[in-house]
Amino acid sequence: MSMFVVGVDGGGSHTRVSVADEAGHVLGAAEGPGSAVRPGAASASAEIIAATVREALDKAGQQPAVPRVLCAGVAGVGREPEREALTQALAALGLADEVVVYSDALIGLEDAFGTGAGILVTAGTGSIAWGRGPTGATARCGGWGPVCGDEGSGVWLGRRALSVVTASYDGREMETALTGAVLTATECGDVSELVPWAAHASAADLAALARVVLQVAQGGDLRANSLVSLAVEELLLHARTLARQLFVDERVAIPMALGGGLMARGSLLRKRMYARLKTALPGAVLRDDEVVPVRGAVAAALRAGRASPTT
Repeated sequence: MSMFVVGVDGGGSHTRVSVADEAGHVLGAAEGPGSAVRPGAASASAEIIAATVREALDKAGQQPAVPRVLCAGVAGVGREPEREALTQALAALGLADEVVVYSDALIGLEDAFGTGAGILVTAGTGSIAWGRGPTGATARCGGWGPVCGDEGSGVWLGRRALSVVTASYDGREMETALTGAVLTATECGDVSELVPWAAHASAADLAALARVVLQVAQGGDLRANSLVSLAVEELLLHARTLARQLFVDERVAIPMALGGGLMARGSLLRKRMYARLKTALPGAVLRDDEVVPVRGAVAAALRAGRASPTT
C-alpha cells in the first residue's frame, strides 16, 4: 500500500484534520472541537485529536490502515514539556507509525513559506508570530497564552470588550454600541449578568466576542474601533520584533503572511494590519493567499515520511 499521512491543526476553538496520499491529495477531512494544550492536560487534547483523526480516516476510507506519519500542529505546545507530553499521548493511542508535534503557528509557517524565509503573524483564539530568516534560523514572538499574553487575539479582544462594556455601564467610559452587541452575543439580559457568564466562559466563548467587536467597529463605533487599532498595534509589534531579529533591517524585502481566523481575507483586522504594515514595516511583502495550517501539517508529514520510509 502506498504511504498516506495525517495533518492536524489543533487550535483553541477548532481541530481540523486532513488525510492525504503520497502526492498530497486530500482523501478525507474532519473538524472537531478545540484541542489547544493546557499545562498538565495533554491527554485531554490527545483524545480530541484522536477522535477527529478517526473520523477523517473513516471519511477517507482508510480504516483500519495506519498512517505513516501524523503531524500535529497544536496551540499550547510552545514549551517543550507540553510538546513532549502531547507527542507521547498521541503515540500511545497508536494513531500512526510516527507522530510529530509542532506549534500550530509552525505548520502555518510551513504552508505560507515551506522551508523558505518569512514571517507569519497569526491571530485567532490566541496569537503568535513565527519567522524564519535567510540563514534558516527560526524565532517566535508572543504566544504566551490567554493569561500571560496572546495580545491582539480573539480572547484578548473579547476580554477587553467586556471591560469596555462594564466601564461604560459605570459611566467611566462613553456610551458604546458594544454594550447591546455583547449582551446579545452572550444572551445576557443585563450588564450585571456578564459576571457569571465570564466566570464560566471558555477561551472559545471569549474569542467569539472578537467577531462582535469587529462588526461593531465596521458600524463606526469609536470604542470598538479603538480596540481594533490596539489589536493591530500589538500584532504589528510581534512582526517588527521578528523582522529585527531575523532580517536585521526592517527596510529589506521581508516575506510576510497573516493567518488565523481573525485574519481571514476580507476581514477588518487583516485590512487594518495590511495598511499599518505599509508604513511601520516598509520591507514587508505580504502574501495574499490564505494560510491553511492543516495543509502545512500535511506537507510536514509528507516530508517526514519521505525522510524515514518504512522498510
